[in-house]
Amino acid sequence: MSGIPSSPSLSVPLATGCSDGPLAHNRRHSRAQTAHINITAAQDTSEEADLSLPTDSPTSASSNSNLVNDRVYFPYQPKSLAGIATRSFCLGIALTVGVGATGATLLYTSSPLWRLPFFLAALATFHFLEFWTTAAYNTRAADVKSFLLTANWPGYAIAHGFATLECLLTNTFWPNRAWAPFGTGALLCLLGLALTASGQVVRSVAMVQAGPSFNHLVQRRRSSAHVLVTSGIYGKFRHPSYFGFFWWALGTQMAMGNAISFVAYAAVLWKFFSSRIKHEEEFLVKFFGQEYVDYRRRVGTKIPFVP
Repeated sequence: MSGIPSSPSLSVPLATGCSDGPLAHNRRHSRAQTAHINITAAQDTSEEADLSLPTDSPTSASSNSNLVNDRVYFPYQPKSLAGIATRSFCLGIALTVGVGATGATLLYTSSPLWRLPFFLAALATFHFLEFWTTAAYNTRAADVKSFLLTANWPGYAIAHGFATLECLLTNTFWPNRAWAPFGTGALLCLLGLALTASGQVVRSVAMVQAGPSFNHLVQRRRSSAHVLVTSGIYGKFRHPSYFGFFWWALGTQMAMGNAISFVAYAAVLWKFFSSRIKHEEEFLVKFFGQEYVDYRRRVGTKIPFVP
């Protein structure tokens, strides 16, 4: 209405601030300098973080997404790597001491107390192999409890403690006693050593062959990896791991000359395994049906009075 036209040459530069004058140049320089400082500070902060905390650290910000999954490997957790290393280290020491003391006692003395370090070596070997075979052939199931050091606690510890005490007392105060009838003590001792070794081999081989199908606990649900193994050592023994432990345990007591512990071990283990096998096979029949029924009919346990 006023008839005064707007001037593009004046309005655009003023509105956009795109003038090429000194003031605009200073502003651009100031903004660029500020941006450069911010980028430099961010880089310095990143470098400090990289120097102070490795990106592979479990507490690193970059590892937060994996922190929950990794937690099981932390100390005092089910799969604690520190706990596994500590137990393996201690069992290695126990095995070394047991083997060394057994050999030294046999070589340099006539004392029957070599049986004590022998028992220590047998226990260390058994518990280490329990974990090792699980870790190697059933890796996902391996954890601190796979050593079985606290299995059936405290009964398990009491049994071994009593066996150790019996061996110590009888061989200290009655070293020349005739603990076996008809002078068969030496023969039974050798038989005990053979049973200990063969029982350990059978159990470990059973765990290796079964692989992911083996578990220290009775499984109430069939997993995708659970298959019925009927060949190899499972074609000779229906429960070879139970057979192996049963005769391993009795073999240790025969080698130690523990008459009382031998009878007690035999009674307790027979009751335990006969009950466990019956309970476990209820689930195995559900898992595998007639296939397991036929297998059970065909292959025995080879544990006395456990068909």
